[in-house]
Amino acid sequence: MHVLFPGSFDPPHLGHADLIARAASLFPRVTVAVAINPEKKAFLPLARRLDLLRAIVAPHANVDVASYDGSTAAFARGRGCGALLRGLRDGRDLTYEAGMAAVNRDAGGIDSVFLVTAPAVAHLSSQLVRSAVAAGMDVAALVPPAVVAALRAPGA
Repeated sequence: MHVLFPGSFDPPHLGHADLIARAASLFPRVTVAVAINPEKKAFLPLARRLDLLRAIVAPHANVDVASYDGSTAAFARGRGCGALLRGLRDGRDLTYEAGMAAVNRDAGGIDSVFLVTAPAVAHLSSQLVRSAVAAGMDVAALVPPAVVAALRAPGA
């Protein structure tokens, strides 16, 4: 089955990298897709997030990277995906994702599969990384090396 792992990935972190690696070992094909939301102010530009995700997925021959706007379910169906992949960090994620899964299944025509986040990265979120960057903290323990380099680059 081909699965779609959608998200904002702003920025990608080690939790995302872990889910991607695990999905790559479970499914014959995985698409990691950045959802474009023009109403949200992005921390990193879309092109930068796509480049970073390409660096993260490079070791996995069965994983590709894309971007989309509009309905996640419609994008997934258009790419031939059989399900959406979502990570669950805790009970709050389960509550939120269960509702989204019902909408995507009933109105969007696509099911969801869930992976429980590895304990070592369950505390991570893109918001946490952004907050750490804003506070001037070293985020090397939170994000993959390519993201560390991008965040340290001038103008980042």
